[in-house]
Amino acid sequence: MMGDREYVLAYAKENNVKFIRLWFTDILGFLKSFAITVEELEQALYEGMGFDGSSLSGYAGIEETDMVAMPDPSTLKILPWRPKEGGTVARMFCDVQDHVGINFKGDPRWILKSNLAKAKDKGYTYYVGPELEFFYFKSPEGTPQTLDRGGYLDLTPLDVASDLRRDTVFYLEEMGIGVEYSHHEISASQHEIGLRYTDALTMADNAMTYKLVVKEVAQKYGVYATFMPKPLTDYNGSGMHVHQSLFKGDKNIFFNLRGSYYLSDEAKFFVGGLLKYAPDFTLITNQWVNSYKRLVPDFGAPIFITWAQRNRSNLVRIPISKPNKPSSARIEFRSPDPACNPYLVFSVMLAAGLKGMEEKIEPGDPFEGNILDMNEMEKQRITIRRLPETLLGAIKLAEESEFLSGVLGEYALGQILENKKREWARYRKYVSGYEIDNYLPVL
Repeated sequence: MMGDREYVLAYAKENNVKFIRLWFTDILGFLKSFAITVEELEQALYEGMGFDGSSLSGYAGIEETDMVAMPDPSTLKILPWRPKEGGTVARMFCDVQDHVGINFKGDPRWILKSNLAKAKDKGYTYYVGPELEFFYFKSPEGTPQTLDRGGYLDLTPLDVASDLRRDTVFYLEEMGIGVEYSHHEISASQHEIGLRYTDALTMADNAMTYKLVVKEVAQKYGVYATFMPKPLTDYNGSGMHVHQSLFKGDKNIFFNLRGSYYLSDEAKFFVGGLLKYAPDFTLITNQWVNSYKRLVPDFGAPIFITWAQRNRSNLVRIPISKPNKPSSARIEFRSPDPACNPYLVFSVMLAAGLKGMEEKIEPGDPFEGNILDMNEMEKQRITIRRLPETLLGAIKLAEESEFLSGVLGEYALGQILENKKREWARYRKYVSGYEIDNYLPVL
């Protein structure tokens, strides 16, 4: 750590850094930031920088509202879209502590680090590769207006956002964030940029950076980018499919050359844990009222708690692995949406998978059929469960979950539940345009 701090100070001097933005998230995953000058950097690295947490979601209501943002020196990166005249602007992610240096139990980054430490104690490193979809619209105001009518993998002239994606990829790579691909998605004006997999803490930081860069580039071009799960009624919503694997040293423990789908028993138990606890943690992977407008039939999002290899309607999909490339063995979890808090999502998925391995939870038989074509009797015969259908349903399951309390801690879970109950109460009393259009003329 001493060497990291000295490196940061030297790097800032060599690269003419004038301002450093200290980044962290609230409990809902909104990026928070305040800037310091380079003259304050050394003090910040050794003592942290104080701020008032009383107005932040998940921070309010505690006795001591004075919080400290302790920068993580390994996360120093220059922001390439900021002007360089007069000095460059850099960022560092922070861990949130109280005034005596104790990690704040409502800090999502610390919650993830705590769960990763439990995996590390067992010798495991958790790798993830999320696919975050998003939309470009002409404006955030009024009815969403798309930029194109394109579809999956469409190129110009339908895909007018190629330049936006290109600049986004350039900025991400300048910040050391690996990108595997970028393309137009299924829905009109919907896009995806795939991040190259890495360890979960780095990826959570990268995902937060990615979302900001997407929005910054869109603003530069005079349009608006949104990670709202379901902004268009008649089109697919945006998901955050998460590919994940577990390594012990340089060995991918999910791979077995003789296993079905080239999966090891550990991988299948990991799937079993995800399937068992998915209802408990859906409030974390899908935390908004709007999230459940995406989790409906016929729009490509999972509804039922099933797994398979080829069928993309399943909650868990096993991508095809190469027998000569063990590192490619992985599990794809498909219900999260990109409006989630990635620190908490990676925490609950890891904890569920490890629980499955500890308890040797069998995932049951894979399901390759089209479950939407089955009648209710057939579904009951094979005991297929489904994800919560509303935010209220997810709240009730989370409230009763010992598993979720153990992963997030009682304080953080309590803050989330309190916030989500307020959101549901606001939603219940809101009279929508649908109701006015359909009921006012006839009732």
